[in-house]
Amino acid sequence: MSNMAAPDCVFHRTLTRSRPGPGPGLNKASPVVCREFLFLVELQRYSRDQGSSVYFPQAVLHGDDLYDVTLSDGDCRLRVTLDPGLNRLVERNLLQPGATLCDATFIPAMSAQHPACPGASAERDSFRLVSVQLSGEADEGRSLRQDSLPWYRSSGPAGALVPLRANRIVFLPLWNNVDYSGGGWRETPPAEEEEEEEEARRPAVTVSELRDSFLFGRRAIARGAVQHQLIVRIINKSHLMYFGKTDRNCECPYKAVLEVCDRTGSVCVVLWNSVCVSWYQRLKPGDIISLRRYRVKRHYEAEPEDIEISVNSRNPAARIAVLPESSVSPEYLPPAPTYSFYNSAELLDRPHGAECDVIGLLTFCGRAERMRSDGRRAELREYHWLRLEDGTSDQPIMVKLFSTSQPDTHLKLHPLSVLVCTRLKLMRAAGQTDVGFFLTNTTYTQVYCTGLGHHSEMSYRRLRPVRLFLQWLRGRDDGQVLSRALIGGFFIYPPPPVSLETYMKDQRGAPRFLRGAELQGEVTRLCYRERRAFCIQAAVTMVTYSRRGEEDHCLFWTDRASSLSSSSPRPSPSSFSLPSTPRSFRPPLSSPSPRPSPSSFSLPSTPRSFRPPLSSPSPRPSPSSAVSQLSAHRSGKSCKKRKMVPTESQKRRPLVTVQAGQNNDTVILFEASMEFLENSNADEDDDDDDGDTSSFVTAPLLPPFPPVAVETLPMRYNHTRREEQAVVLAMGGGRATAADSFDSALEGYYTLRLRALSDGESIDAVFLPHSPSAPLAPHSNTWTSILSHGAFSSHTPPPSPVDLINMAAQLSNQRLVCVLEACHLGGDTTELVLSRAFHLTH
Repeated sequence: MSNMAAPDCVFHRTLTRSRPGPGPGLNKASPVVCREFLFLVELQRYSRDQGSSVYFPQAVLHGDDLYDVTLSDGDCRLRVTLDPGLNRLVERNLLQPGATLCDATFIPAMSAQHPACPGASAERDSFRLVSVQLSGEADEGRSLRQDSLPWYRSSGPAGALVPLRANRIVFLPLWNNVDYSGGGWRETPPAEEEEEEEEARRPAVTVSELRDSFLFGRRAIARGAVQHQLIVRIINKSHLMYFGKTDRNCECPYKAVLEVCDRTGSVCVVLWNSVCVSWYQRLKPGDIISLRRYRVKRHYEAEPEDIEISVNSRNPAARIAVLPESSVSPEYLPPAPTYSFYNSAELLDRPHGAECDVIGLLTFCGRAERMRSDGRRAELREYHWLRLEDGTSDQPIMVKLFSTSQPDTHLKLHPLSVLVCTRLKLMRAAGQTDVGFFLTNTTYTQVYCTGLGHHSEMSYRRLRPVRLFLQWLRGRDDGQVLSRALIGGFFIYPPPPVSLETYMKDQRGAPRFLRGAELQGEVTRLCYRERRAFCIQAAVTMVTYSRRGEEDHCLFWTDRASSLSSSSPRPSPSSFSLPSTPRSFRPPLSSPSPRPSPSSFSLPSTPRSFRPPLSSPSPRPSPSSAVSQLSAHRSGKSCKKRKMVPTESQKRRPLVTVQAGQNNDTVILFEASMEFLENSNADEDDDDDDGDTSSFVTAPLLPPFPPVAVETLPMRYNHTRREEQAVVLAMGGGRATAADSFDSALEGYYTLRLRALSDGESIDAVFLPHSPSAPLAPHSNTWTSILSHGAFSSHTPPPSPVDLINMAAQLSNQRLVCVLEACHLGGDTTELVLSRAFHLTH
C-alpha cells in the first residue's frame, strides 16, 4: 500500500510546518496545531524502559505507562506518542478509539536518540501529541473503518507494529497486565518448530532423572543446555506474568509456568520472554509436549528443594512440539490431568483456602471492574463476579473471577452458558459458614465455556460430577433460567456486616472516616472501572425515589430543619457532569502535585464529580415529608397523578420476565449440554396494570437529579442480543447509549442526599435495597434496619416506595456511619452507591 499522503491530506498541510529550518538556531522544531477534526483509530499501551525518558525531556513521568496513538484525518493514518501528561485521559477512558479530536498540538519527536527502540528510527516521521480537545461521543465503528487507509509519509511501521518509545516488541492490554494484546500472540506453533509425525516416541530422559542429576549429581545430564528429549503432559497452566520494569530493558518481559508430569514425577516448566508470544496460546492443560534444548535450574520457591525447567528463545533456543497421544509409546504415555470437582452442596463444608474445580450454569455475569490489591500505586487487577447454579443446593456458587490470560473466553461469558473453572480457591471469612463464601483465582485458574468448543476437547467431560451436572441441566427449562438471568449492574459480595461493631472489626479497627471534601478528591482520582469503598459520618437530608427514564418526576422527602440550617449544598460525587462542548487538555508543565491543578488535564477547580444542588432553598418553609407540596410551591399548578407499576408489597412477581416465545423452550440449554458430547465417539406474561391500585402525586424538579447511570442497574439477560450485552460489560466497551437499549431488572431506585458531619459537604448516593442481588435477612423494615442490612427484609413484604418515603422522617437528626462504594464508569460518569449505613448511638 502506498505511503504517500493524499494531496488534500490534513496531516500533510499541518505537519510540514513543524519541520526545522536549515540554519543554526532553526534546528528546534516548533509545535503545530491541527484545527481540523481528527479521529482516534487505535490506542496501544506499553511500559517505559531505561531510555524512554529521553523522548520527553520536559515532561513529568508520573507512572510506568506510555501510549502510542493512531490518528486518521480521513485520507491517511499517523502514529504518534501521547505526551505522558495526557495519560489521565486514557486512564479515565475519555480518550478512546473512535473519539473525535480537534485542536491537536503536535511536536516532532527526537526519534534517533534511543536506537535500541525498534519503532523509533531516524528515517521515520515521529511526533508527540501534547494537547488536544475532545469533541462528541466516541464511535468505535468509525475507528474500524480507518484501518485500510495508507500511512502518512513514513510514519507507519516498517514491519510488525512495535512501541515507539521503549525497547519492547509487544503491547500491553489497556486495562490489565495479565491478558495478551495484539496479533503477535500465536494460536498455532511456529512453522519452523513443527516436528514430523513419528510413532512410538520414547523420551531420552525422564523428570526423575533430571531431578536426581541436578540435585544429587548422580549423572551430568542436567548440567548446561539439555539436548535430551523430554516428553511430558501439561497438568496446569498459569496466567501470563508481566515483569517489565522502568529501570531495565527487556524486549518481551513475560513468563508463564506450566505444571507438567510424566510417569516418574512432576515439575514446573517456565516459558520466558518471546517463547510466551509464540507458544502460550497454543498450549493447554492435557496437551503432551516434547521439549529439547532447555536448562534445568533450582526452583527457589519450592519446599522441599526442587528443580524447574527453563525454556527460552535463546541461550539456547528451545525446541517445543505438541504431540498426539498416538505418537507416544504406551509405556511412556504421561498420566492424564486429575480434577477435584465439588458441587455447591459439598463446597459448604470445604475449609478456607481449599482448591477445587467447579461446573455450573451461569445465571449472573457482573460487569468488569478493577481493584488495587494494596495502596494507590498498586497494580489494577480486573475481575467480575459470576453466579453458577448446579441444582445440588439453594446456595449458588459465587466466583470472583480475575483475568486468566483468556480474554476471548471472558468476553463469551454470559448467562445460560455452562462454565467450568479449574484450580479455584475457596475464600471464607472467619465465623461464616454457608453465607458469604466465594471462589477466586489461583495462579493456575483456567476457564472453559460453551460456545467456544472447549468442553469437547477436555478430559473432564467423562467424569462423574460433570455427567451428573449434565443430567440436571437437561431437566431445566430455558424460560425458568431466563426469568432469573441477570447481567451487569452494581454488585457487592460477600454481603457486608449488618452492625457497626462487626464492620469495624472486619476493618481491623476503626475505619478511616473521610471528610466530605476528602471523599470528593478520592473519587476524582479513580481510574476507569476502579472500585473502592469509602466511609464517612453523615446525616440524611433528602430521600428520593425515581423511575428509570422518568427522573423528571419523583417521590421525595426532605429534612426541613437541615435544609434551612445549611447553606446551598455543594455538588456531590454521584455523577460527573462534563460539558458536551469540546474539552481542552494539556499536560501539566509544573512539578507533580498531589492534587490536580486547574491548568492540568484532569479536573477543573470545581471538581466535576460533584452534581449541582437539587434545588435552591425554598423561600417558604414547608413540611418535610409532603410530596404534594413540592408541586405547590414550585409551580402553583395542580399535582399530576401517575399510575405506577404494582409495588412488591401489592403484587409479588419476578423482577425478570420471560421473553415471548421462550417459555417451555430448552433449545439454549440443550445446545450447551450437547457440546460435552462432541467427539464422544472417541471416548465411548406479564400484565403491569393488573391489580395496580397505587397512585401518588409527583411533580417536576428543577433542576432534576441527574439520572442513575445505566451501568448501575442490572439488566435482564437477552439471549438474542448477548453479544451486544457482553460488549457493554467489558472493559472499554460499556457505552451508556448501548446499555440504555436493554431492559433493566429494576424499574426504580432511591437516591439519598448525605450531609457530611465533618464539613457540611453534600453527597448524593444511589441506594438499591430492592436489588435482586441484595442480601436477604429478616429484620423490621424500618429505615434504620434497611440501611444497616442494605436490603429489605426477607420475611415480610417490602414497603412500597410511597410507604418508604413516608417513613423517611425516621431519618431526621440521625447520625450515620455510611459505607459508600465508588466506581468510575468512564468518561463523565462516576457511580456512588450506599451499601450500608449504621446508626451512631453515641
